[in-house]
Amino acid sequence: MCGRFTLLVPAEELARQFSLPIVPEMVAPRYNIAPTQPVAIVRLDKERGQRELAHVHWGLIPFWAEDPSIGSRMINARAETAAEKPAFRAAFKYRRCLVPASGFYEWQKQNGKKQPYYIRPAEGQVLGFAGLWERWSSADGSEIESCTILTTTPSDDVANLHNRMPLILDPADYETWLQSDGTHLEELQHLLRPAPEGTLEAEPVSTFVNRPDNKGPECIVPLAEA
Repeated sequence: MCGRFTLLVPAEELARQFSLPIVPEMVAPRYNIAPTQPVAIVRLDKERGQRELAHVHWGLIPFWAEDPSIGSRMINARAETAAEKPAFRAAFKYRRCLVPASGFYEWQKQNGKKQPYYIRPAEGQVLGFAGLWERWSSADGSEIESCTILTTTPSDDVANLHNRMPLILDPADYETWLQSDGTHLEELQHLLRPAPEGTLEAEPVSTFVNRPDNKGPECIVPLAEA
């Protein structure tokens, strides 16, 4: 799964990595992004025909939901079944997005406890998680935009930590993923796979990260240096 991640890249680099036509306003480093918090996504503005950065609620609220609290249970969607599930299938067809990340956390059971690991790109590049976004409208007309992160089976880099991991897209596939017009869905199947071996590296970190309220750089300090 993906229940916590980071975004530490400067705005200029974020724009370059995701081919944004406009450099976003200063994006402060975030060391401990947790469910129900606002997250940055990259999506296609279909009217302008260009990519845009938006901030949405993490936890997808289906457009048909009566209560937006359902989003807290929708932070992840299985890549293998998202196209078929009622909560995600419309977004899979028409509202795909990228979720930029500098790394993510996973917890491994050790001697009855859970040891957090920080998992980052082996070569330092920004990761692009495959995501879906949705727009929910309340009875009074107010709207909430929200997203979920797709997960897949783990690569060999992290298979010993958990049986799921975020679906990480190759930058060469970003355009294909974002062109969500409801057609050619079969062309996406080759994207729904784990990242190649060697993409990621994992290091144990302090349990400081366990609390979502802890947001400083201490979250990612390797345990040997803490």
